Order: sequence, then structure tokens, then C-alpha cells
Amino acid sequence: MTEPIQIKTKLAGNPSQEPQFKTYVKSKDGRQIPVVDPRSTRALVSLMDMNAVLGGAASHYGGPAAFAELMSALHGFVFDEATKSKKQWFDMFHIVNDAGHCENGLYALKANYQMAGLNLDSLKKFRSIESGLTGHGEVHCFAEGVFVSNGPLGSAFPQTQGLAMGEALSGRNRVTVTAISDGACMEGEAKESFAAIPGLAQTGKMGPYVLIISDNNTKLTGRIDTESFSMTPTFLSLKTLGWNVISLAEGNDLQKCYDAIESAIETAKLNPKVPVVIHAKTVKGIGTKKTAESASGGHGFPLKSPSELPAFLTEIYNGESFPPVFNSWIDELNKWEADIKAKAVKDTGEKIQTGVSAAMVRARKAGLPVLSVTSDLPGSTGVAGFRKEFPQDSIDVGVAESNMISTAAGLSKLGYIPVVDTFAQFGVTKGALPLTMGALSEAPIIAIFSHTGFQDAADGASHQALSYLAMVSSIPHVDVYSLSCSEEADNLVYAAMENFAKARQEGSVPNSSIFFLGRENFPKSYVTPAAYDLKKAQVLIDTTNGKSKSVTIATTGSLVPQALAAVQTLEAKGVGAVVVNCANMNHVDVATLKGAVEKTQGHLVTVEDHQVIGGFGQMLSHALLQADAKFTLRSLGVHGEFGQSAYTALELYKKHKVDAGAIVDATASFFQKSGAW
Repeated sequence: MTEPIQIKTKLAGNPSQEPQFKTYVKSKDGRQIPVVDPRSTRALVSLMDMNAVLGGAASHYGGPAAFAELMSALHGFVFDEATKSKKQWFDMFHIVNDAGHCENGLYALKANYQMAGLNLDSLKKFRSIESGLTGHGEVHCFAEGVFVSNGPLGSAFPQTQGLAMGEALSGRNRVTVTAISDGACMEGEAKESFAAIPGLAQTGKMGPYVLIISDNNTKLTGRIDTESFSMTPTFLSLKTLGWNVISLAEGNDLQKCYDAIESAIETAKLNPKVPVVIHAKTVKGIGTKKTAESASGGHGFPLKSPSELPAFLTEIYNGESFPPVFNSWIDELNKWEADIKAKAVKDTGEKIQTGVSAAMVRARKAGLPVLSVTSDLPGSTGVAGFRKEFPQDSIDVGVAESNMISTAAGLSKLGYIPVVDTFAQFGVTKGALPLTMGALSEAPIIAIFSHTGFQDAADGASHQALSYLAMVSSIPHVDVYSLSCSEEADNLVYAAMENFAKARQEGSVPNSSIFFLGRENFPKSYVTPAAYDLKKAQVLIDTTNGKSKSVTIATTGSLVPQALAAVQTLEAKGVGAVVVNCANMNHVDVATLKGAVEKTQGHLVTVEDHQVIGGFGQMLSHALLQADAKFTLRSLGVHGEFGQSAYTALELYKKHKVDAGAIVDATASFFQKSGAW
């Protein structure tokens, strides 16, 4: 046996009390085991989600609702086994969740036990910047309750392969239990582990392993088999791959879940050479008729107002009275909603995604062979409008971003203009190799990668792309753009498609074009009339006239509004500014930038919600230095840190000092030394 370095666990130990809202199951030896009432998990998730919604964040109900019985049974069994053995549960088991959007159900479960420092009050800060309860489970924010971080689907499951291998190497043989959704099972990483785990187990290289699959034929946008393809053949193949398959037809029957989990863990311990999978049929969104029957299974939280909660919770409790303490929480939410309405300011902006869809539709109607190849997020990225108008030109490969880009490369080789889409974090992390191979195959694509930087505020670090420019900007034959408003998106995306078609018609190979964009609402445009050019930066404002002190603020994408807000403060201080919106990231418009810097006495501030290393500021300043520009630089960005959940991106901009106030402070540093500020 190879003895590993001993790492003290940060996980919270066994709960010191039974669940506050509990029910009972019967163990194989006839004992009554207290477990979390699944109805309370669904109710608490609903209350948590409502807090997030009022704060301005998205949240999830359908997935954790489907998993409620399975997670209640699993934790009840594990805690009972630990008590009987007089050990801490983590000395006997690894429990890992790879259905990241279901983590709020686990927060609710832990609060029910009042373990890991959680109680009902701590759930009220879910997804806020004040809480470690991030949108997806993250070790760096909540180590007491999360052992392996999750988020991008299919990313935690492969890590558990290493956990189980380590158990075999050390001889400790703790049981590894992983929960995963059917959507996550579509990812390439998951399919690799489906094959590797039983294969390695047969050679004695794995400790006891149990996988729990929640199969409800539902992904984010709808039913898996109607939107992409059936997963039934994949699940049928598990037995052939070497898994001991336990079929659980009623995955929302608490007792049957407990029986299946008890049997699976005992079986895996008796023979670690054969991993066990519980294939549980569940109902996504179970608890209310509306969510259970919706196309997406109530993936996001369906309620808009806390006034709807009493009826929603009553239905979850099958018409029975729900715990009175939930009414107190609802009262707090109602008061908060009233305060929000009293202070509300009308949002006159729109999503950048509107321009993306408009450009795609316009190009297709102009006769260009535009195809949409998506991996389950078209409603979030902006391509849904095109897909609705041209369903025959729309393909959904399932939750599989790498496969999406490679598929698009094949279509490109045959003369199509394929447009792929997903969140920026998934597009660049899972897409870098397919993008490279597409370039090597002379098979360019167009990519729409949304939710850049801190724009995916509520989902947390796993979804926040802070290295997106660094990851793709150096791939040969790939042009990278950052969009700041819908009008810019409409013009530049359309221009890229036109150029793509023209190059193909002339017999040359166009570059791939990757367009990055945010999530929140932005002005439709920043200047009127505006000129948009794929190669040119855009001067949005120039207040230098008559000013003895001035600065160039170079920014891009979602940070443009912060730069413009900073100009107002600087104006009040007598400082002029030139704000340059740079859409083209890896082919810097040196002429425009150099002219602005010369006009502002060499004072340059770059600002981005990206890591400083490898980001926009580095690319821009390097290009200027190569052009012999003379300037003094203040580069604002993220300094080697991950993000976390927050209700809005602005909260994270302020924390990481890339907001308007930080731009003003950076400008001040140019003049304070001389006493001129």
C-alpha cells in the first residue's frame, strides 16, 4: 500500500441532532431511521430561490426537487452507518455531487440537520456575495460542506475516479458515492468515466464505488430525447461496460431510494471490483404540477413574487399545512419585495443577445447557409430566436460543448456557416482543443460565448470565465471579439458572417470568430449614430477639451458602462477622458488607441473583468509598445483569484476593483504624485 500525505479534512462531522423536519424509513434490519423530509427540502429550496430572485439572481428548483428523496435517503444511511460504527461519516464515505445546479438542495438538507454551520437563517443569503453558499458547490467558499467542487456538468464525476483509486492505493477503501444528472451524463468527461471506472475496478485499482443517476429525460431547455437524442442506449450500455446496475423505477419513493442505496453500498463494499450504479427514474420539478409538467421540469425557479409561495409550498406538502416557521420567512420576503418596488428604477436596457439573434436571422434570410449548433443553452446565449425561426437549420448535440464545436467544424468543411453557443467558461475550457483542431482542419466556425467574467454572478466561480481571452486569443486563425451592446452585436456578428461567406466563395479559408458577451441588460448603443467595424475600436466619449489633466480609459464588453460612469466623476474633478471601446481583442486597433494615449499625455487605464495575466490589458499594452507608443499604464483586472456567487455583477466588480470607482482611483494615481489631483 502507498501511504498518502495526511490531509486534515475541512468537512463538518456527524450531525449532532436529527433533522428539524424529518420523516422515517425502515432499514434492512427493521429499525426506524430518521431522515430529512423531502418535502421540506423542496420547500426550503423554494424559499432560498425566492431570496435569490429578489436579489436579482437566477436559481434552480427542478433538479434539487428531483433529487430530494435520493439525497435524503443517502445522507440518512451514511449518518446512521457512522453512528453505528462510532466514526465520522467522512472516514467511511466520500459523497460528491456532480449535479451542480442541485447544490441548493444539499444546503437545505445540511441546514435541516444544523450541520456544517448551517441553519435556516444562513440559507437566506444563498447566492449572495455575503455567503459561502454559492450557486454551485465550491470548496474555496464552503469547505465545511463541499469536498469536490462542481458546476460545469460532468466535471466532478471524473475527479471521484481519482478518489476511489486513492482509496484502493491506501487500503482505506472508503466508499465513494457520486450523484449525477442525466444531462451531465451527456458530457464527454462523464462518458470517459463510465468506461474507465469499471475497467479499472476489474483490475483492482478502485475502492468501493456507487454512482447515483437521476434520470428524468430533462435538460435545461427541455426533454432530452426530443431536443437532442435519447440517453436510453447510453444507460443500457452501463451493464456491458462492467457496472452492476440497480434499476430504481420510482426514484421519488423515499423508502425505495433508501433500500436501493443500502443495497448498492453493501454490494460495492463486498466486491469493489464491480462498481454499482443506481439508475433512478425521477421527475424533475416534482412537488407542483406546474413545474413537473413543464418542458424543462421547472429548471429555473418559476415564481416571480413571494406572494405566490404559500400556495406553492402547500402544493409541495400535498395540501397539508407546511411548517409555520416558513411563514415567517415568507413575511420577510414580502417586506423585502415591497421595499424593492418602492425603490425601483426602470431598466431601459436590453440584452446583447438580442443583437446576436437579429444578426443570425438577417444573415440566413440573406441566403447565407447559417446553422445553429447548440449544447443546451440557446435561450441564454441569444441564438434561440434564430432556432425558432429556422428549426430545420438548428441542431442540439446535448450537454456536450466539445462535441458541439467539433461537429460545427465538420459542417464547416462542407460549406456551412456553423454558429456554436454556450457560456464563455464552458466554451473556452472545453472548446480550446476542438477550436485548435478546427483551425488545423481549415474548418472555421463562429462562436457565441455569453456570460463572460463576473456577468454570471449568481452561479459562482465555476461558471465565471475570468481567463476566456487568454485561453483562445493565441489560437492561430481565431479572431476574438468582446461585445458591449446589442447594436454592436447585430453589426459585428453579421459582418463576420458576411466575411466568412465571401472568403469561402473566393476559395480562401476565413478565420474563426469568437464573440464574447455578458448576461445582464445594457444600453442598445452608447453613441448615436454609431459606426461598427470588426477592425476598429470605437471612441465613445472625449471630454479632454479644455482640460489640463486627462486619461485614456480603454475597456471592452461588460465594463463599458463602468468606464462611462467613471468619466462623470472625473469631469466633476476637472479631469478629461477618452473612453475607447475595444471590440477586437487579439488584433488591437493600434492607430485609434495610440492617438487617444497621445492626446491624454500618455495616461492609460485598461479595465476588464478578466485575469490581468493574459487579458485585454496585456494584449493592448503590448501592441502599443510594439508601435513605440509612450504611456504610463494602470491595468485593472482580476489578480489570480476565483470569483464567487453574488446577486449582481456590480457587487463583484466592486470587490475586485474593476468598477467605476476603481477607474477613478487608478486615474488619480497619475496626478496625486504631483499634487495636481
